Amino acid sequence: MSETIDITARIAGAEKVVSVCPYCAVGCSTLAYVDDAGTLLDVEGNPESPISGGHLCPKGSAIFGLTVNTARWTTGKYRAPYSDRWEDRPVPWLMERIARRVKATRDATFVREVDGKRVNHTLGIASLGGATFGVEENYLLGKLMHSLGVVSIENQARI
Repeated sequence: MSETIDITARIAGAEKVVSVCPYCAVGCSTLAYVDDAGTLLDVEGNPESPISGGHLCPKGSAIFGLTVNTARWTTGKYRAPYSDRWEDRPVPWLMERIARRVKATRDATFVREVDGKRVNHTLGIASLGGATFGVEENYLLGKLMHSLGVVSIENQARI
């Protein structure tokens, strides 16, 4: 006589976190399941979403595979000027470099007045927000760019 194997879902007891699909601008809601250690266990469509009713497109359905992937890059790629190869660099190094370059560009291109009128802007930096940002992230990006005096601010998002 064989015994019945007691099987439970791998998301049993996991914390359910409501999120937004990172792909297009539709804004489908997702449910991400994480364990006590914060490890992602699964991602699925949120049935309470008024947009998608729990359904995800093929790209949205692949969120888990994108996130939990041994081939995923964990460092930034950097190519030095005049170099013919890319180098792995840690993200903190890249963030520091980007911050310094943004500041240097703003300092070099910031205009306080034009024809006696105060403008306080820079035309040396542009910003392009994306559909993978949520509403809050796009709002913060816009606020940051405005505070730097950036004039060229675009956003692809529709949500």
